[in-house]
Amino acid sequence: MKIKDIALDGVVRQNPVFKLVLGTCPTLAVSVSLANAVGMGAAVLFVLVCSNVLISLMRNIIPDKVRIPCFIMIIATFVTIVIMVFEKYLPDLYSSLGIFLPLIVVNCLILARAESFASSNKVGYAALDGLFMGIGFTFSLMIMALIREFIGTGCIFGVEIMSFSISVFATSAGGFLVFGLLIAAFVAANNAISNKMKHKQHEKQMLVEKEREQAIAAADAEVK
Repeated sequence: MKIKDIALDGVVRQNPVFKLVLGTCPTLAVSVSLANAVGMGAAVLFVLVCSNVLISLMRNIIPDKVRIPCFIMIIATFVTIVIMVFEKYLPDLYSSLGIFLPLIVVNCLILARAESFASSNKVGYAALDGLFMGIGFTFSLMIMALIREFIGTGCIFGVEIMSFSISVFATSAGGFLVFGLLIAAFVAANNAISNKMKHKQHEKQMLVEKEREQAIAAADAEVK
């Protein structure tokens, strides 16, 4: 397993929001502002990395029959730490995110990575998986929030950029609209890149075959 593959999977190929469509509830709820998106992304990234590391360390001692409850307890521990830190040092952000901070415990992205990756891989790989999945999640939230906040309110990070705005983008309907459009754009771009890479690989393979045929022909000519 290569670090490059883990990074590409987390951010692009298996992007948790636009590809796997995980964590949709907080994505739609907190992406009304860029500040909320950054805060939620940072919280999820922290919980992902820490829970992945601990679950990977304990993967050989957690019984299979109780692995899901154990995973949830581990995740809940780190979510509690996040909540305490936000409440103490970032009270405005804590109030703004509201119920969606404790709901990180049941975020399907975190539990999915614990079950499908951290529980069966070494600590270093598990940490990197959590890191890049968290980056992919945060990146997706920020893109949605940037579009919705700018078009819906004319602001970025609460600072007015333009007086004109289309308020529907700041509503739930606008969130679903932006979400759907971004998924379509992401899938189209991903498919285009994938097809281009396949085409290049095919051309490279054809070139190798041609060079081999030329080498065989040259060898036959020398023998004759």
